[in-house]
Amino acid sequence: MKALVLKRYGKADQIEFADVPNPLIKPNEILVRIHAVGLNPIDYMIPKGAFKPMLKFDLPATLGSDLAGTVVEVGSQVTRFKAGDAVFASLFDLGNGSLAEFAAVPEHVAALKPANLNFVQAASIPMVALTCWQALNERIKVTPGQKVFIPAGSGGIGTFAIQLAKYLGAHVGTTTSTANVDLVRSLGADDVIDYKKQEFENVLSGYDVVLGTVRGDGIEKALRILKPGSNVVSLIGPPDVPFAKARGMNFLMTLIFGLLSRKIIRLAKRQDSNYSFLFVRPDGEQLGKISKLIEAGTIRPVVDKVFPFFQAKQALAYLEQGRSKGKVVVELEQR
Repeated sequence: MKALVLKRYGKADQIEFADVPNPLIKPNEILVRIHAVGLNPIDYMIPKGAFKPMLKFDLPATLGSDLAGTVVEVGSQVTRFKAGDAVFASLFDLGNGSLAEFAAVPEHVAALKPANLNFVQAASIPMVALTCWQALNERIKVTPGQKVFIPAGSGGIGTFAIQLAKYLGAHVGTTTSTANVDLVRSLGADDVIDYKKQEFENVLSGYDVVLGTVRGDGIEKALRILKPGSNVVSLIGPPDVPFAKARGMNFLMTLIFGLLSRKIIRLAKRQDSNYSFLFVRPDGEQLGKISKLIEAGTIRPVVDKVFPFFQAKQALAYLEQGRSKGKVVVELEQR
């Protein structure tokens, strides 16, 4: 089968299409013919080596995490799926990728595709949905009436997080460019700051939660809008000691992450707030719950651009520009 493969870390020219063996499934896996792959920023960051200390890849490795497709074979221990089922899943952190014609998918990370979405729309969902669910619903447990700040509201994470936070009953603030103000308002954002005209930290106040989605000094600035007892959950770092311990990292890496996160933790404590880093995990049960919200019309996917499979490298380059409204998806020819 064809797959987009990372040969070695460092340069873009180390990513190329290759013929690789079709995956052989284990008893607890399903073989999925992939129809579409949703891209995420980590997909262009991994080849640069940015996540070598955190993710274990045996190179050469197939890139990509999110997928939507059709089950063509099931392992002997699989009970939830059968051949012909339309499914979606995230393979993130499992050691194999989705930018290929087929993938072996552990049963526990997959869910039936929302009936009201096509494969392209469904492929845009898994990682952003799981990230938002685990941050807002699992770790923070957002409750009705809380104020949640989600910067970069028109991006892949932002478009989903705004909708989930509103479903949980939150008052949502966000930032975006002038061109995307109407989009984020249509998703439910209450306080919309056009970052080309205003600094959000000079306008917003009294927030309970910040979802860290923007690199640079965005999280430090966001601390100014929090009220005492608030929470900051960062999706972009710096990683902290609890994360290192949960990953079973050695003493040196735990120490390094402790040093990297020391400043932001100290600044958060000055505001009587709590900082933590979140690394998403695949979870088919959570995807099933999210699928029900989508089928009910509570949350809708936002897809910016669709690329054919043979332009997957161009799709990654486009995503890296940081201008997409919602998700970028790669579509494979359906045979």
